[in-house]
This record gives sequence, C-alpha cells and structure tokens, in this order.
Amino acid sequence: MSTADTREVHLTIPVAPEMEIAATAQVAALGEWMELGRDKIDEVKMAVVEACINAFEHSGTPDHRVELRFRVGTERPGNGGRAYLEVDVLDNGHGFDPACVASPEIGKKLRAPHKRGWGLRIIRSLMDDVRIESGERGTMIVMRKYR
Repeated sequence: MSTADTREVHLTIPVAPEMEIAATAQVAALGEWMELGRDKIDEVKMAVVEACINAFEHSGTPDHRVELRFRVGTERPGNGGRAYLEVDVLDNGHGFDPACVASPEIGKKLRAPHKRGWGLRIIRSLMDDVRIESGERGTMIVMRKYR
C-alpha cells in the first residue's frame, strides 16, 4: 500500500445506547479495504466498542458526543513499512489518570456484584499499540492494529 492510498474517516456519535456499533461499520469497511484479516478486524471492532463505552460511561462529556478518527496508513520503511489501521476515540470530558486505573483481579470480579472494569485491559490485549492522553479537556485513546 503506498502513501497515496492513505485514508482517513471522521465520525461523531452521540452518547447514546448502541451508537458504538456505528463506529464498527467504519472499522469493517477500512479493514476490508486494506485487506486486514477478519480476526484482526473483529479485534479492532471490539476495542472500539470498549473505548466508546468507556467514553460514554466515564467521560462526563458536556456535549454528549464522542469523536472518532480512523486512519489507514503505512509506516515509513525504516519502521518496517507495515500497513496499519489506527483509531482515535476522543471525548471532551473531565479526563482521568490512566496510571490510577486499577487492573481488575479475576477472583474479586467474579465475587463482586459489579463485573465491569475490564475495558482498558481488553483494549490493550486486542490492539498492537495503545496510547492514552487525558487531561482537563478530555481523553484521547489511540489504538493501532498492524496488518
């Protein structure tokens, strides 16, 4: 894939039930276009769903929307020249310190009435690279999957 084939899609979704599914359609379309394997497309879709749900539930975004940017590109030859699908999930919420998010412990979660809290761990396990930038003006999760 040459750099002329780079594609970027922007999508804004409201904080509302099931809207994260709209974002997965973009993942599927771009993943198929770049010939990303079906399993990898499904992994990106699941990571995007988790990131959107986290933004919906925890960001406190005053505009009640989440922005997504999808990019298909190729690294420079010095970095391996690998093709990738990258997804940014952004909100305008209050932000958080990723270092302060406790990693869930399976034994405790199985006994607890609240089973949630796995989102960031799931995202990191599904994607090749994950970067989280968060502060007073919101949070951006950047997720990359290589072909």
